[in-house]
Formats: sequence, structure tokens, C-alpha cells
Amino acid sequence: MAAPAQSRDASVTVTSGQSESVSPAENVSLQYSLLLEHLIGDRRKIKDLNPTVMGPMPSPHKTNEEKMIERGMESCAFKSLIACVGGFVLGGAFGVFTAGIDSNVGFDPKDPLRTPTAREVLKDMGQRGMSYAKNFAIVGAMFSCSECIIESHRGKSDWKNAVYSGCVTGGAIGFRAGLKAGVLGCGGFAAFSAAIEYYLR
Repeated sequence: MAAPAQSRDASVTVTSGQSESVSPAENVSLQYSLLLEHLIGDRRKIKDLNPTVMGPMPSPHKTNEEKMIERGMESCAFKSLIACVGGFVLGGAFGVFTAGIDSNVGFDPKDPLRTPTAREVLKDMGQRGMSYAKNFAIVGAMFSCSECIIESHRGKSDWKNAVYSGCVTGGAIGFRAGLKAGVLGCGGFAAFSAAIEYYLR
């Protein structure tokens, strides 16, 4: 009965110049431990990942058309155009909304007792929406253009650009009504721009 037990322990592993009898399970565990130590232990060679050794990462070559499109999209004119279109759409929607909740839309001031027709109401809503759309488009284009120019001049992208451009936009709009209105417009738009930047950041 002792012979099978001796045959199971007959496995011999040579480690550090010494021989000792271990079971097959212990032999597999020992080999697995040596493998892990070689892969993630001190014996693993650390590769140098220095960019100067590896070389620069290859980047796809851009054509002249792609470069021209990128320069156009980063220009102040393109940004102003996008802001103008966005302001026009937003202003038109806001104008139609305010006209829809106004109870005096379509009424004739000369004959306030007459009930306006649906065509007159829609016409008044369209006129108000167009008026708001034009104003929002002008303000959006002026703000975006001045912010882009100020950012290009300062070489920084921070909250001060929005404040400066808000002052320029508000001052230019208010200056049509006088110097005092221009100063108030500058301060009001600058404060509003600072509040929006603080909220967004």
C-alpha cells in the first residue's frame, strides 16, 4: 500500500542547487509563481518609453483644402456668421413666443373694440418675430466678432474676453441714444456677460 504513495511523491524539482521532493500540484504552483515573478516582478525589463527614443507619432498629412477650411472655421468672420444665424433663429422664436402670450396682438389701436382676425394675428406675430430676430442677430454678431478680436489680441481664452466684448457691444448699442446710455449699456452687458461666464464655468 506504501508503493502508490511513494510514486505520487516521486517528482523531483531542482531549485538553487538543492533537490527536494514535491507533489505535481506544488510543482505547477511553483512554476506559475516563477512565471508571474518574471512577468510582473523585479525580473521584468522596463522599456524606455521616451518619445525621443520611440520617435514622433505619425500624423496624417492635411491637404491644402483641409487647411483652408480649418482656417476659415477658426476665423472671426465665420464665428460671427454662426452667432448671427443663431441669434436670428433664437430671436425669431422668442418674438413669436412673446407675441403668442400677448393679448394685444392683432388689435387695431384706432378701433380696439374690433376683434382681430386670425390673419391679422399671424401677421403681427410674424412682424414681431422678425423684429426680434434682427435685433438678436445684430447683437450676436457684434458680441461674437468683438470677443474673437479681443481674444486674438490678448492671446488668452478666459472670462475677461466675454466681459470686454459685452462692454463693447452694449456700449455700441447704447451709444446711439447718447453717451450716458452707452456707458450704462457697457456696464449692463459686461455684468451680464460676467454672470453668464461665472455660471457656465
